[in-house]
Amino acid sequence: MASLGAMFGGGDGETFLGLPRCRDLSRVQAGAVLIGADGCTPYPSVGFYCAGGPRAIRAAGAAYAANLGHMNFDLGGPVFPGRVTAVDAGDLPQDEADPVGNRARIFGAVSLILDRGAVPVLIGGDDSLPIPMLEAYGARGKTFTILQIDAHIDWRDEVGGERLGLSSTMRRASEMGHIERIVQVGSRGTGSARVSDVQDALDWGVSFVPAGEVARSGVGRAVDLIPAGAEVIICLDVDALDPSVMPAVIGRTAGGLSYWQVLELIAGVSEKARIAGVDMVEFMPSRDVDGLGAGLAAQLLAAVLGVLARQG
Repeated sequence: MASLGAMFGGGDGETFLGLPRCRDLSRVQAGAVLIGADGCTPYPSVGFYCAGGPRAIRAAGAAYAANLGHMNFDLGGPVFPGRVTAVDAGDLPQDEADPVGNRARIFGAVSLILDRGAVPVLIGGDDSLPIPMLEAYGARGKTFTILQIDAHIDWRDEVGGERLGLSSTMRRASEMGHIERIVQVGSRGTGSARVSDVQDALDWGVSFVPAGEVARSGVGRAVDLIPAGAEVIICLDVDALDPSVMPAVIGRTAGGLSYWQVLELIAGVSEKARIAGVDMVEFMPSRDVDGLGAGLAAQLLAAVLGVLARQG
C-alpha cells in the first residue's frame, strides 16, 4: 500500500521516530528517555488489554523516521530544534502474571532515568503504569504537580480488592507525600467514579476542568491552575481525546478533547513550569480503526518530545 512513509523514506519502527537506541539506562546522556510497557497491575477481567500499544505507536511514527529535520508545523520548527535530545529504551519485559515485578521494573527504570537528570516518557499500556512511575519521584527531594488529562478521574480506592489498578491511579498519587497538587482535565461521561470518589478528590484539593468546560472556554483555566515554576508530571490517558480521532481506547465516550487542545495545554504548561515526566497510556491497538489512533498518538508524542526539547 502506498504511504507517505514509503514515499519519503520512513524507517522500520524499531525505535520511535528512528531515535537512538538506549541499551543501558544507567549511562543515559539525553534530555528525555522514551520507554514502553504493555501493562502493570491488571484486573483479572481484562488482563493486559493494551498489550502492543507501545509497538503500534512506534510503528505509526516510523513514517517520519527519516524526516526529523523537516518542518513540524505543530511546533514551528523540527521536532528537535538542534541536535536530537531524546533516546528510546524500548519496552520493559512486563508479565501479566507478575504485577509486583511489573511495578518494580517501572519504578527501577524511571528511577535510573531521573538519576541521570533526564525526563522519563512512559508509553503503554493500561493506566496502572503511572503508579510506580510516580512513586519513583519520591526520592528526588522535591514536590510535584500532576496534570492528569483523562476522561476518567481514577479515584476509586479499590476495584475487586485491587488497590493499584487503573481506576485508582490518582487516589494512590494523592497519598504520596511528594505530590502537592493535582489538576485533572477532560473528565466526561460516566465512568467508574462514584459521587463519593469525586468528593474525596475535592476534599483533598483536586482542581477539575471537565471536558465540557474545555469545549466552551478552552484550556486557559487549566494552564492557570499550574503554578509558575512548578515541577509537573503529565499523566495523559489517550481516552481524553475524542473517539472521532482516537478510537483505540476501551471506553469510547463522545465529547473529548481535540489534538490541538491537548497540545496547547501541554505547551502552555511548559511555558510557565518544568515538565518533569510524561506518561501516555491506555492505547488499545485492537480497538484502532485503520491506524487512525496510532497515527494521532505518534503525532502527539512527537510534539511532546519537541516541547520537552524546547523547555529550559
